[in-house]
Formats: sequence, structure tokens, C-alpha cells
Amino acid sequence: MLQAQRNRYLENTVQTASPAQLLIMLCDGAIRFCRAGIEALKTTNYQDANTSLVKVQDIISEFAITIDRNAPVASDLLKLYEYFNHRLIEANMKKSIEPAEEVLGYLMQLKETWMQAAKQANGGTTSAGAMNG
Repeated sequence: MLQAQRNRYLENTVQTASPAQLLIMLCDGAIRFCRAGIEALKTTNYQDANTSLVKVQDIISEFAITIDRNAPVASDLLKLYEYFNHRLIEANMKKSIEPAEEVLGYLMQLKETWMQAAKQANGGTTSAGAMNG
């Protein structure tokens, strides 16, 4: 019952979110899965590490697919996303924490950047912080 309520809440949150809020939510998911992948690598649980790191790659691929190719920063962001995926593949193949930790740091910076951009676009206020709960 609780899970069904949570699923309805999440579905409603996603359906009513602005594009900026969706981007921040995806960043949150990528950060969460990246952390889970790192923890799984630390405990040599390679199946869970693979699952989590692939989820991060899927989210990053979604970023790349949906980017506005006409935006001035599009080509730089695409290169960055490509680099993230390269490092995540490296972490997964070599069972190495360092590349995943590097990507995690960048994802956290990227989320902060998107939050600042959303705040500026909304005239200084954003409900993005409420999505972390």
C-alpha cells in the first residue's frame, strides 16, 4: 500500500515537473546510482555495481539525447557526457572505483549548475530543493 502511494506521488511529481526540475531529478538519480555503484565495487559485488553503473550511463545517455543541439553549450556538454560514459565503462570493466568517483564529483557539480540555472530562469526561486526529499 505504501509503495503504491509512493509510486503515485512520484508519477505525479514527474508529470508536473518543469524541464529544469526533470533535469535535476535525473541528476539526483545519476548521483544515487553512481554512489550505489561505487559502494558495490568497494564490496566486490560486481553484479550490483554493473547494474548501478549502467543505470548512470542510461541517464547520461538521456541527457545527450534530449540536449538542444542549437544551444551554445551543446557540443561541450555532449563531449562531457561522452567522457562520463567512457569513465563509467572503465570503472565497470576494470572494477575500479576511481573513474566512478570522478564522474560522481562531476555529476554533483553539474546538478549544482543546473539548480543555479533553474533558479535564474525562475527569477531567483526554484522548487528544485524540494525534490531531494
